[in-house]
Amino acid sequence: MAPDLAPDRAILGGGGASRRRDIVFVVNPRGANGRTGKEWKKLLPYLRSRIGSDCNICESLTSGPCHAIDITREAIREGVDAVIAVGGDGTLHEVVNGFFWAGKPVSNHDQKAAHTTALGVDDGDWEVYSQVTTLCIGNAKYFGGGMKISPNAHPTSRNFEVVVLQDFKWYDFILKLHKLYNGTHLSVKNVSSRRACSIEVEEIGSSHSIFVQSDGEYLGFLPRKFTILPGAIEMIC
Repeated sequence: MAPDLAPDRAILGGGGASRRRDIVFVVNPRGANGRTGKEWKKLLPYLRSRIGSDCNICESLTSGPCHAIDITREAIREGVDAVIAVGGDGTLHEVVNGFFWAGKPVSNHDQKAAHTTALGVDDGDWEVYSQVTTLCIGNAKYFGGGMKISPNAHPTSRNFEVVVLQDFKWYDFILKLHKLYNGTHLSVKNVSSRRACSIEVEEIGSSHSIFVQSDGEYLGFLPRKFTILPGAIEMIC
């Protein structure tokens, strides 16, 4: 649970002065094999010295999976001004989901009926990709510790970049690993890419054996639909 911020909401000066801002830092102390927790202990006094006169700084340490979601939801309900994730992709993933699960308004998007083929793009015709080894959908360039898997993606774009690797053997990953890291793999045979603002993926045969991850977090199995929500959440970077 996020700490109760109400008692610390002091007003600066007289009636016209702005109030102190409430900032919650959601910290995963076990991130990076414990280095995040150690660095955070050094960073917190610095933050208090630099912005403590204008802001109420509240730290909340996560204790396990999905805890960051609960912390974020509670912080938003208490009306904080900002929630900052301190950790890796998993922590950021949970904090962002906490915003969407906190009862905040999010744009409505029609849910189309499931198709029985493989890949539907922008509610258009469906396409079949055979022998798919990996399908990556992203609006950022990197994942997997620096792998530039979607080199043409951008966080502010209204489109995903969709990268499909077909019929990749284990030795293909070894021989072409450098291309995956420097973003030149799009020129490799059996690698294709495209852009889309909405994409629906379903396994042919419906065996439900292909699992889905997002920022390293387990989301379940296909089918799944992914849609860009432009400007749905304000990020501080």
